Amino acid sequence: MFWFDGALHDGSIASVDLSDRGLTLGDGLFDTSLARNGKVFLRKAHLDRLAASAAALEIPFDAVAAAQALDALAEGVRDGIVRLTLTRGGGARGLALPAHPKPLLFGAAAPLPAGAAFPVLCVAVSAIRRNETSPAAKLKALPYLDAILALRDAAKRGFDDVLFENSAGHIACLSVANIFAVFGQRLVTPPLSDGAVAGTIRGLVLAQAGSLGLTAEERSITHAELLKADAIFATNSLRLVAPCRVIDATSFGSADHDGVLRLQAMLRHAIGAECGA
Repeated sequence: MFWFDGALHDGSIASVDLSDRGLTLGDGLFDTSLARNGKVFLRKAHLDRLAASAAALEIPFDAVAAAQALDALAEGVRDGIVRLTLTRGGGARGLALPAHPKPLLFGAAAPLPAGAAFPVLCVAVSAIRRNETSPAAKLKALPYLDAILALRDAAKRGFDDVLFENSAGHIACLSVANIFAVFGQRLVTPPLSDGAVAGTIRGLVLAQAGSLGLTAEERSITHAELLKADAIFATNSLRLVAPCRVIDATSFGSADHDGVLRLQAMLRHAIGAECGA
């Protein structure tokens, strides 16, 4: 299912502008959200993040159209995945920004695969380093080739995802998720300045940790410190809170950790409260 130019379509109907900078240069953004019972979970957070990211890249953003697309796709798919994509639109050859950009906004929705929420992950550490100095590292920007290649190599070795360190040797994120380390009842997650994206579930976990008897902090984590954690979990809009069972050759009892179980219960309640049981 697709959304384009104010309407839903069963298939892709849009002609391709071969000069679109999203296609030729990766000049654009995307947002992925969870739909339950025809409603988007954390709807405002997703729209706010997309607006802030568009402002950071100076891409004109139609908030009304984005909200319409999000709601229409969620209602159409009912229980599934909703993605919005925003590009700067067409432009002349080269890197210089067009003087009067005409952005392209479109969306897609698909059913949620079985087992997508709360999976237990085996994670490999990638040799590719995340560039924490890039402004794009903090955004849901279109270029994802590093993650694609790293995940391809990890999948060949039987892993579910990959862990990226940044150029300073600090933990950054997984291919499509934020990461948390648990030490007792204390949660630690890398700051955005280490190359992490401002994930919506990450933000919810940080906001709600105190109400669950947990403390949360954003600070740099080394690989050696990460391996000393009592539990490790990843967060994103589809996996929600996903315990990590293995990091390379080190095993963790993350799925049974009381703090992780409390966070998963909090997510189930929050989804029910916003989207209905």
